[in-house]
Amino acid sequence: MQPDLAQRPLVIGHRGAPGYRPEHTRSAYELAFALGADAVEPDLVASRDGVLVLRHENEISGTTDVATRPEFAGRRTTREIDGKPLTGWFTEDFTWAELATLRSRERLGSLRRASASFDDRYPLIRLRDLFALIDTAADEQRRLLRMVAEFKHAAYFDGIGLPLDELFEAELDAAGWGAGDERLVMEAFEPTLLDRLGARGIRGRRVFLIENSGAPWDLVLEQGRGAPRYDDFVTEAGLRSLAGRFDGVSVGTPRLVGSPPKGSDATGSPLHGAALVAAAHAAGLEVFTWTLRPENRFLTSGRRRGTARAGYGDWAGEFAEILATGVDGVFLDHPDLGVEARRELASR
Repeated sequence: MQPDLAQRPLVIGHRGAPGYRPEHTRSAYELAFALGADAVEPDLVASRDGVLVLRHENEISGTTDVATRPEFAGRRTTREIDGKPLTGWFTEDFTWAELATLRSRERLGSLRRASASFDDRYPLIRLRDLFALIDTAADEQRRLLRMVAEFKHAAYFDGIGLPLDELFEAELDAAGWGAGDERLVMEAFEPTLLDRLGARGIRGRRVFLIENSGAPWDLVLEQGRGAPRYDDFVTEAGLRSLAGRFDGVSVGTPRLVGSPPKGSDATGSPLHGAALVAAAHAAGLEVFTWTLRPENRFLTSGRRRGTARAGYGDWAGEFAEILATGVDGVFLDHPDLGVEARRELASR
């Protein structure tokens, strides 16, 4: 295999390639690599019997056919997830054998009809299946391919006896990835989960996901109303506080493009755009951003074209603006558009 010669930023298939196939399916992941992605990003949740399953959330009515299955009608319930009530069907109420009978559906199907045309064709897959898929794709393409694993609702799963870090360590070993290596990036909105992954000796970069608002739920549980907010971590002081603890931060695109929030130029305020990236780099942190999407619905107002929410706007202009901030990795639903944007940046 050739050494890792991936250009920067890394092009990361967000849940595979859901712009073309239902997210988190084998087809979506295989297509992401075929389209040139350097890495893919699975979201990790747990089954009742401790299998790590690839789903956007542990509530699965929006991404599977579970609501149409009469044998599972009695599993519909309401749970409190990160302090908010949520009604539906939850992975932790199913064994893996039961989840394996379900079929995947595109979460944004009303917007992405082409992807949704593949609804109900593909089964759910597990983390261990994705490890094998990455190994196979890397051998076929003769290049280093990565996984950017996102851990969902870690504090919640801790509370029901399904610690995601412990389950992940076991999966790594079973898949032959040992204790992790340069192919692995781990990310979470809950910093204590990232600390625990490091304490377990799992190798790979650890990246703190920073929401556009609110506060990390694990810190809210520990500190109540006094918990630091996500905004506090994207000030110069906040970024310096993460240096040496984590390898990077991952922010939503609104923190990089569009109008900066009022007062963002004041000392101690949350940073925006290239200033945020520069401050993170100065602190020794990489910067990733999510999610680059071409549809009008997701673009900043000045980049939209026409009135159709599903229509493509000036995605090339917006992607170029994001890449010009100096980010180290970008998450995309259409990995080929990320490859093209990176190529265009390099040509300039």
